[in-house]
Amino acid sequence: MRLLVFGFGYAARALARRLAPQGWQVAATVRDAAEVARLAAQGVDAIPIDQGDRLAQALAATDALLVTAPPGPQGCPALPLLVPAMARAGAFPDWIGYLSTTGVYGDRRGGWVFETSRLAAQSVEGARRVAAERGWLEVGRGMGLTVTAFRLPGIYGPGRSALDRLRAGEARSIAAPGQVFSRIHVDDLAAGLEASMARPRAGGIYNLCDDAPAPNGEVVAYAAGLLGVAPPPVVALADAGLSLAAQRFYAESKRVSNARAKAELGWRPAYPTYREGLQAVLAAER
Repeated sequence: MRLLVFGFGYAARALARRLAPQGWQVAATVRDAAEVARLAAQGVDAIPIDQGDRLAQALAATDALLVTAPPGPQGCPALPLLVPAMARAGAFPDWIGYLSTTGVYGDRRGGWVFETSRLAAQSVEGARRVAAERGWLEVGRGMGLTVTAFRLPGIYGPGRSALDRLRAGEARSIAAPGQVFSRIHVDDLAAGLEASMARPRAGGIYNLCDDAPAPNGEVVAYAAGLLGVAPPPVVALADAGLSLAAQRFYAESKRVSNARAKAELGWRPAYPTYREGLQAVLAAER
């Protein structure tokens, strides 16, 4: 079995680690020669995106395709490259996964959102994700492909958590009354993708997140307790001096339901709250 990834980053590495014991081979697209050696060291076959024939050959041998690269001003960078290459190859993956974001829902003032909820992105990034999602789902319908979109909240795990930010002196506890958001441990994300690959559904859309939306300060305080250090002082949102991107993030508050993924995929997060997730990150480090 062979997985091809467009955008081999944090989430894709977790999925590759999960699939490796089952005999999966992994390939990933690259933009420059420097990435070839880096991926090879991880056991990943590098496919230059500017080599159309080689990309088509790789797709012809691909069982599952994962697209993680974020969209830019021109839309999803994978669409204009992969779709023609698939058509040229005349062979199509059994499963195509597109990683989107819960930012497509916008602000719900702490209310719950589901996959059927109205999309109301409030940021440029969220609006681009809405367009990219629709683009891939339309390609799936038009070409008869099994395309599934995954709406993801903040992803954390080893090397990328509140524990790391505290150690680096970068953690902040910002008081934003009523603001909560969901998150997901990277291994739970990988497990959700694997579950979808085992039960592919054309046009499927799933929220993959934990069971306990919570405010930022609560998570930071818990991480500080695990490390035995004092949490950073609480700062009012208005006094935090946040970047524009961070301000847009804190302008949104919602609770994201994962009920559909549980019901249709049989998926359950191994880390249902940030507490179990952070404990696992710390245990892995030790």
